[in-house]
Amino acid sequence: MAALYELLSILSISFVLNLIPFAGPSNLFIATNAALLVDADPFSIGFLVALGSASAKFIHYLVTFFLRGFLGEERRKRLDAVGVKLKRWAFLALFVVAASPLPDEPVVIPLGLLKYSPAKFYVIYFAGKLSITVIGAYLARVSKEILAPWMSQEALMVASIILTTVVTIILLKVDVGKIAERIFKRKMS
Repeated sequence: MAALYELLSILSISFVLNLIPFAGPSNLFIATNAALLVDADPFSIGFLVALGSASAKFIHYLVTFFLRGFLGEERRKRLDAVGVKLKRWAFLALFVVAASPLPDEPVVIPLGLLKYSPAKFYVIYFAGKLSITVIGAYLARVSKEILAPWMSQEALMVASIILTTVVTIILLKVDVGKIAERIFKRKMS
């Protein structure tokens, strides 16, 4: 079983890496490699990575939330007008960017400027990250059990990096809007 310092390291590393705006590594990658290195149950690993990630992004959100106060009255009025339209899609957009390797900042920063509910922000973002990090940790654990007799720990980590990169590229190349449009057209017909 994992030592307390190993679990705190997972939380700390996830937090610090997610503080890097626009350039932090995928949380799927963090959870997968943590599951390969630390002998803890995959849910705990996913939970700690999601908690560190959500806490770091919450700081990004809070900075923009409070920066809004420095905007001129006219800009705040325009943001409020746009916010009314965007807030109904905020839940979905936030969950999707949290649960995918898509960059979060294009959603996190505007939601802060729109003064989206901080509690809703944290819960939705955490839920999205939890969904992807737990899956990543479980996949790493299963892969480790299946492949360990034939591959070293280092080879498993390299395979994890490659697989994470491939999945990220596929997700970034897929036009989610077009797929959703096709699905809705079929349901409407």
